[in-house]
Amino acid sequence: MVPKGEAQPRFSVKFYLIAMLFILFDIEVVFLYPWAVNFKEMIHTHGSGIFWSMMGFLTLVTMGYVYAIKKGVLDWKKN
Repeated sequence: MVPKGEAQPRFSVKFYLIAMLFILFDIEVVFLYPWAVNFKEMIHTHGSGIFWSMMGFLTLVTMGYVYAIKKGVLDWKKN
């Protein structure tokens, strides 16, 4: 049988960027959930340190999300 076309179709770079963003925010949830559940008692004794460390983490993730939006990663209609 004679093969027709290429062996594998090419995917757009946007596909990979969206996949990396999904992994990034999926990992964020993985770290955020145990922090909220396991450190419940520790928040009462070391509340400000734990709170500000998580706020720093969320700030970095939010900055990455805003950067991705400004670069147009989530805009599928843009070429």
